[in-house]
Amino acid sequence: MSGRWLTPFDSMFLHMETPDSMMHVGGLFQFDVTTGTAADMSVRIRDELLELTSAEPPWNMKLLTPGFLRNPAQRWVTDKKFDPMNHIHRSALPSPGGERELGVLVSRLHSRPIDFRKPPWECYIIEGLEGGKLAMYAKVHHSLIDGYTAVKMLIRSLSTDPNDTDHPLFFQVPQPKRRPRSSNEVEADQGSFVQAAAGHLTSARDMRKAFTRLTRTFFNKEDPLITLLQAPKSILNGRIGRNRRFSTQQYEIPRLRKIAAASGGTLNDVVLAVCGGGLRSYLLNLNALPKKPLIAFVPVNIRPKDDPGGGNLVGGMLASLGTHIEDPVRRMEAIIASTGAAKAQMENMTRAAIVAYTAYVGSPLVGQTGLAQVGLSKIVPPSFNVVISNVPGPTKPMYFRGCRMTDAYPVSFLMHGGPLNITCESYVDTLNFGFVGCRDTLPHMQRLALACGDALAELEKYYGVGSDYQR
Repeated sequence: MSGRWLTPFDSMFLHMETPDSMMHVGGLFQFDVTTGTAADMSVRIRDELLELTSAEPPWNMKLLTPGFLRNPAQRWVTDKKFDPMNHIHRSALPSPGGERELGVLVSRLHSRPIDFRKPPWECYIIEGLEGGKLAMYAKVHHSLIDGYTAVKMLIRSLSTDPNDTDHPLFFQVPQPKRRPRSSNEVEADQGSFVQAAAGHLTSARDMRKAFTRLTRTFFNKEDPLITLLQAPKSILNGRIGRNRRFSTQQYEIPRLRKIAAASGGTLNDVVLAVCGGGLRSYLLNLNALPKKPLIAFVPVNIRPKDDPGGGNLVGGMLASLGTHIEDPVRRMEAIIASTGAAKAQMENMTRAAIVAYTAYVGSPLVGQTGLAQVGLSKIVPPSFNVVISNVPGPTKPMYFRGCRMTDAYPVSFLMHGGPLNITCESYVDTLNFGFVGCRDTLPHMQRLALACGDALAELEKYYGVGSDYQR
């Protein structure tokens, strides 16, 4: 039987799939239409689709047994009856077609489950936006493609040339193949058993040191390193429903870098401070702010620079968001101390040790998710309260059929015990925040997005860096 076996990581996302916790991720992209109208562009794409009968891997792959997602012999197989019209759809916003209307549409589309009888992805071409813009919302199940790979595929499907009006659609772009290894490389691998064994011993030593430090931290409340079961119980860790809310914010990266330079932190520290300040204000208004600081799980990319992507080589650390601190400067200092301790913990670890360490600090998540699913999330403290990720995107302006992309917002997944996800993606000189929340648990998600903007302005004021940018 032909087909590609799912990896254990792929299978994990299928096992986590439920009517409420849908494991697809997505992205929202907006473009300035320079020739014709957004409706003209939408019709042109529709006409192109009518002539297509195939797609490049992995976009043409479907599950062998879509009715039995937890099949231990599950495989990806080629959909021989692939029809792009089943995956690409046209949509239009009601007047006035502003950010609110677009957010409502994306929220509704992201709340719909994936159809596993076909390759598990969908794309919507959206017209009717104010200013004549064109939007594109795409989603794909995490078992097929991880977020890092999805961003790389997006970049390959766009063009850096504004005059390129015939660039293939993203599912038509062949993925680069790995270069065959030379005989010398194979021989080097065969002769590296001793080095590999030494690497495993190093990983074991790293892990022993890390666990010892975590144990000390648990009994020393002054240590800035965050360890297991330190996150407070909050409304951010309950059961979720199937409906989503989605909101966005876009900030110029130079604004964030000024604060980083003034505070002695990094760009990621400023991202956490913006989110921490926004969450503090948002939860205070709901009378739901815990006395202890909220804890974020922060994914860390540990992939080698020359790795073409496609796998899941990701570590992660726990960081305090300092939400118990009113003063924004002291809050930033607490975040910098927390992330500094976490990075020092992993600084000299091998990649294998970092992956194992990440699995350990996130291990209570399995119990947290299960308890939240049956309404018992208050029994034990959660592993963390929110996931906050920063995904690197294109550094140059990108074009789709001659239309300049103005922004790219990530739309992540939720799970029981985690009704909120904040993911940001860089694009040229902007950082685009996508806030995804459970509609049944977290009201008024747009207020959280706006509160984060207020937190950024507050940091600028207290650090005296001011801003020439419009909020």
